[in-house]
Amino acid sequence: MITILSAQAGKTSSFCDRLSRRGFLTIGGMALGGLGLSDVLAAEPRSRSHKAIINIYLPGGPSHIDMWDPKPDAPREVRGEFNPISTNVPGIQICELFPQLAAVMDKVVVVRSLSDSAGLHDGYQCMTGRKKGERSPPGGWPSGGAWVSKMQGPAQESVPPNIALMYQTGNRPWGEPGTGGFLGVAHAPFNTLGREARSTSDNMVLQGVTLERLQDRVQLRRAIDSMKEAVDNRGIMDSLDVSVGQAMGILTSSRLADALDLSKEDPKIVARYGKSNTQFQRDGAPQMVENFCIARRLVEAGARFVSMNYSRWDWHGNDGMNFPKSREEFPMLDQALAALITDLHERGLDRDVSVVVWGEFGRTPKINSKNSRDHWPQANGCLMFGGGMRTGQVVGRTNRNGEFPEDRPVKFQEVFATLYRNAGIDVENIRIFDQAGVPQYLVEQGNAPMRELV
Repeated sequence: MITILSAQAGKTSSFCDRLSRRGFLTIGGMALGGLGLSDVLAAEPRSRSHKAIINIYLPGGPSHIDMWDPKPDAPREVRGEFNPISTNVPGIQICELFPQLAAVMDKVVVVRSLSDSAGLHDGYQCMTGRKKGERSPPGGWPSGGAWVSKMQGPAQESVPPNIALMYQTGNRPWGEPGTGGFLGVAHAPFNTLGREARSTSDNMVLQGVTLERLQDRVQLRRAIDSMKEAVDNRGIMDSLDVSVGQAMGILTSSRLADALDLSKEDPKIVARYGKSNTQFQRDGAPQMVENFCIARRLVEAGARFVSMNYSRWDWHGNDGMNFPKSREEFPMLDQALAALITDLHERGLDRDVSVVVWGEFGRTPKINSKNSRDHWPQANGCLMFGGGMRTGQVVGRTNRNGEFPEDRPVKFQEVFATLYRNAGIDVENIRIFDQAGVPQYLVEQGNAPMRELV
């Protein structure tokens, strides 16, 4: 993984996580530690339109029943405290705490029958479509963004095609955007966020390279060469060379930095998304609704795949906070998603940009003794929109109590197959050879794009 993160805080003109643009911007992870990215590099013209995907991960397992699959006719211990409301599509109802989404439901697909959740507190399945621990090829399975990067390449040389807005979380698997897998580090997610370096070996820093000194390319090259020499015996030079090339491309343009800088966005547009809470939610991510807007800006700048984690959705512990936390979280998510949908349509991006919103599993239909819902991989749901899909519909149905899909069970890989198809990739015929020389499909055969949507 490569990370770019400001190391200074408390200044003016800051990123959405309060980190100053006038500090170090570090590129870390598997190979490269710290390179600065100057504010004052010349701006480039806007990218031409291209196909892209935004993957919004809600770490912790959001409740499918309380959000997208209300059960008003079920017993109270199943249906919970919330009532359903009608949407602008006759016959489709969602939770009453999502009124803004209800008003744009004609632009949304509700999938109520995700059936193969692994049941782990881990974002791996939402990032790859695969179950962690299953047999994988040498090098591992690539993330969804890595496949798109490999198949489509960069839309802009100065913007990595596979970008992550993934905070490093206390529960580490909630903050991992996947890897390049057997496709290699060149296609790994370029993570623009962080928390703290895990260790000096995981996240090295090019000390002494300030933003003001970056215009001296000779000094920058010396710093890179010095760092290379320091890690030459670690066996990662091939990865390092890829990362250096990527970093130098970024340093020739302010395009990525500008996309990450919300001060360059119309304040009225930013306000649509709501107000963020910059505090990390226990071992999860912060409630950074502005990142929904940044994801759109990254796509416009040239990213082909943007992954992000948002807040923390695991509330079934001793605090019994399922319904109180829902009343806090649902309206914030409602506003941010409705703003993103509106934004994409107003900018004419609704046919080019596909979005999926999901968590790793659903929640128990029966409320526990702590007035909360426990882990429930037997049923899960997600939202999808954009990408030219046939929206304004529900796919699948769970039984009366939301316990399991009884109509049209959907697999994670079917969702990914749909996203890949929307991005212009022929998932049913294209194969890539892994490190052992075995041809691999992007998804397992039999997992085709969802016929209801394409």
